[in-house]
Amino acid sequence: MARASDTQAERAAAASGAADRGSHWRDVPAAVWTLGFVSMLMDISSEMIHALLPVYMVTVLGTSALTVGVIEGIAEATASVTKVFSGALSDWLGKRKWLAAFGYGLAALTKPIFPLASTVEWLVAARFIDRVGKGIRGAPRDALVADISPPDLRGASFGLRQSLDTTGAFLGPLIAIGLMWLTADRFHVVFWVAVLPAFLSFALIAFVVREPDRPADLRRVQMPLSLNELRRLGATYWWLVVVAAVFTLARFSEAFLLLKAQAIGLPLTLVPAVLVVMNVVYALSAYPAGILADRMDRPVLLIVSLLMLIAADLVLAFSPGLLGVGIGVVLWGLHMGFSQGLLSALVADAAPAELRGTAFGMFNLVTGVTLLAASVIAGGLWDVIGPRGTFLAGATFATLTLIGLLGLRTRLSH
Repeated sequence: MARASDTQAERAAAASGAADRGSHWRDVPAAVWTLGFVSMLMDISSEMIHALLPVYMVTVLGTSALTVGVIEGIAEATASVTKVFSGALSDWLGKRKWLAAFGYGLAALTKPIFPLASTVEWLVAARFIDRVGKGIRGAPRDALVADISPPDLRGASFGLRQSLDTTGAFLGPLIAIGLMWLTADRFHVVFWVAVLPAFLSFALIAFVVREPDRPADLRRVQMPLSLNELRRLGATYWWLVVVAAVFTLARFSEAFLLLKAQAIGLPLTLVPAVLVVMNVVYALSAYPAGILADRMDRPVLLIVSLLMLIAADLVLAFSPGLLGVGIGVVLWGLHMGFSQGLLSALVADAAPAELRGTAFGMFNLVTGVTLLAASVIAGGLWDVIGPRGTFLAGATFATLTLIGLLGLRTRLSH
């Protein structure tokens, strides 16, 4: 309670100065910009490979679709679990940069395996280690962004990093498509090109990013995952985790946007364009939403993003045509832009500085597991009821999250 109030006081005290400093993009610390480009470059590399990997495994190596699904499920679950321990370790060490750099370096080292692998086993190992790298870097990197950013620019900082990260998410597949066209579908060429941005990403965080000195009066954490330390995260933080979990139930996998586009008759070759459109909107809106988060009540902005999600679900549930799907996808992208960086800023607001790594790790674990559950529920509803049932369920969970946000807003205001 006191921490939330202190955070608001810090932001309020800095607000008048922030308003006089000029444009936000110039005020965001250089290290945050660099971390954004680190994320973008690694996402370009990863998405160039991941956009083609399932097709490569099935058509070139003869892997079954079931095997692809199992590999992806294990890889993503591993990343979620690893985030908890890496975040806690960064709190115990009192240092975050080199742990995040190790995660990026591990992912970069796996990239040459993809063009060199001749068997499924090698690809499974590479994919697994790549996701372990993602898990290791996630929580320390987010905690590092929070450590670097002034309280009055925290929303803009997280929004900027998310925007650059998402830019990589749509540039990667587009580059992969272009290279496949230029090379007459030579997978190995694309995989080798993807190695370059991965190693550039690691070089940026290793040699350019500077971690701020740890404040001398900041409490040392001995056992970050002990019950006593988890209690220190506070009621506001755990309330935020619960709200975010219900929030995530409403925001199932974007794969269902692709299925909806296919269901209305969009040609298969154009179906991936749905994710490109969604990620472009996401990338363009995340940074402006972060700036807004520094100028207005953050829970109110989160409510706005939920209303966008409800609108997207209703449009996708009842619209039978391409125009409706397009509107729904744009609204979905806006919802992502207005919520994901904002949730990170709220975690940073709610958690004590010495436990930020643990806070981001636990938050990512809970939302990662919930996203898996949400996608299973959405898939079951799709099979039994159809697309309308899936999107209406999403709208229902989003409405429940609105109720939880009323309690969260009260906690953050006192």
